[in-house]
Amino acid sequence: MRVAIVSDCHSNTEGLAACLDDAASGGPLDAVWCAGDAVGYGPEPSAVIAALRAQPLALVAGNHDLAACGRMEVDAFNPAAASAALWSREQLSAAERDFLADLPLTLTTGAFTIVHGSLMQPEWEYLLTAEQALAQFSLQRTPYSIVGHSHLPFWMEERPGRAPEIRRAGDGDVLALGGTRLILNPGSTGQPRDGDPRASYMLYDDAAATVTWRRVAYDIAATQRKMRAFDLDPWLIERLSEGR
Repeated sequence: MRVAIVSDCHSNTEGLAACLDDAASGGPLDAVWCAGDAVGYGPEPSAVIAALRAQPLALVAGNHDLAACGRMEVDAFNPAAASAALWSREQLSAAERDFLADLPLTLTTGAFTIVHGSLMQPEWEYLLTAEQALAQFSLQRTPYSIVGHSHLPFWMEERPGRAPEIRRAGDGDVLALGGTRLILNPGSTGQPRDGDPRASYMLYDDAAATVTWRRVAYDIAATQRKMRAFDLDPWLIERLSEGR
C-alpha cells in the first residue's frame, strides 16, 4: 500500500496537486491521509476539498476547518487567520460546510492515529515539546500517530527512560517503521513554515515499512495571484514565498 500523507493544505490547490502528482509518479496511490486544515488562508477552499474527496481519503478536522464551517469561533485566531477563516466560510457551499462539520477530531487507520494538533487538544495544540510528546504517547493506542498544525516536518520517537526529541525531517529523509512508537508530522502542502517554501508531504510504503518526507516545488506565484484577486491579507500572500 502506498499512501500520501498530507496536512495543512490551506486552500492551496497548486501545493496539494504538486504533492499528489509527485506521490503518484512512483505508482498508484491507495489512499490519501490528511491531518487537517484542508481550508483556511488560501484562495480555493472548495477546490481543495474537491481534490481531497476525489481520493480514497482519511481526513480529520483542523482548527481552520472548524472555523470555516462555523463549529469554532475565531476569537483566538490572529487577525489575518481570522479574516481568512471568515472569508473561507463565505466561499463554501452548505454541503461543503456540512462535510467539514462532520469530520472527526481523531481517526485511526491500521497502525496510525491521525489528529490535527494533539491527542490532548485535537484541534488546537502545537505538539513541539518533549512534555507534549510524552502526553501524546500516554494517550496513543497505535504504534504511530500523525499530527499537523505546526506546518513543520518532523518526527519524535518514544524512548523509555529518556525524553523524546524533535527531529526535523528534510527532503528525501526515510524513516524505517517498527520497534519504537513514533509521532510523525508531514509538514504542510499549503503553507510551509520551516524556511523552505516547497510543499511538504510524507509517503508511506507499507511493503517497505517506511515513511519518506518529500518536498515539491509548485507555482507559488499562481497561488499568490489568486490570493491578491480575492484581496486576501498581504502577509499571508508574502509568506508563501518565504516558507514561514
